[in-house]
Amino acid sequence: MADVALSNDPLWPRAGDWPAPESLAPEASARLALLGVPAWRTSLSPTDAHTTPAAVRQALRRYSPALVPSRQEGRDAVDLGEQAVVDAGDIVEPDGPEGETRTRARVAELLERAETVMALGGDNSVTVATALGAYGDRLDTAGLITIDAHYDLRDGVSNGSPVRRLVEAGLDPRRIVQIGIADFANSAVYARRAAELGITVVRRDELHGRRPADVMAEALEIAGAAGGPVHLDIDVDACDRSVVPGCPASMPGGLAAWELRALVRAAGGDARVVSADLAEVDASADAPDGRTVRLTALCVLEFLAGVASR
Repeated sequence: MADVALSNDPLWPRAGDWPAPESLAPEASARLALLGVPAWRTSLSPTDAHTTPAAVRQALRRYSPALVPSRQEGRDAVDLGEQAVVDAGDIVEPDGPEGETRTRARVAELLERAETVMALGGDNSVTVATALGAYGDRLDTAGLITIDAHYDLRDGVSNGSPVRRLVEAGLDPRRIVQIGIADFANSAVYARRAAELGITVVRRDELHGRRPADVMAEALEIAGAAGGPVHLDIDVDACDRSVVPGCPASMPGGLAAWELRALVRAAGGDARVVSADLAEVDASADAPDGRTVRLTALCVLEFLAGVASR
């Protein structure tokens, strides 16, 4: 996506340009902290996903942080720019055990000053360190919701294994919900593994005709059943390939862009969700119009809109 000059209108502020956490007064807190986690070295597919956090920050500048009035919701116009949002920069070399340790520590540190943290990936391996950093010592009551076409239960350490690794770390699989799992994107072995673990799976075909907010509400009741923190993994390749060509594993027939956005906003509105990650976008492989990165940036704003509605 080419960098272009954007117009300047003081009455039409742009999203992004959020300050560093250190800019907050000692007693102040943020609603949302962004953290770049540009992991890519263990990806099963060749990727330059480490270029994505910077591209998402650039794409945010194309949007306003405003919600238009809604008679249905009884809402006046809302300026999300009035919410306290901070940008904590990027984790240096987040891949590998040492990188994951740094990521976990930084997420935990940010949650001492912010209500929620959103990690900008990077490939899907970022889910492990981000979630564990958010769970802290509450892993025994924690939950996980993934929006993903894939189970991510593979053996080994890769972008295909974060859910399995979290289970092995102690996360109760009965509090895992996977939304968007697709035919022809998984193996029968991993499907059986998910069933044996007791993971709740909502197949992509089950979403047709259902309100995303209702689907997410049901997922939250399962993931948040023990009262612990819930992490949201947003694997953008759950979407249809026409809207996310910059996701190496996306398929025709995936989620529509509006479905992903609605699911993310609904999750952000629940106080049990303390962390999220955006993963599996390779900004260098995007269409010339930058549609994948732009959708990813909109998911940041959708999550913020949800948090602001709490």
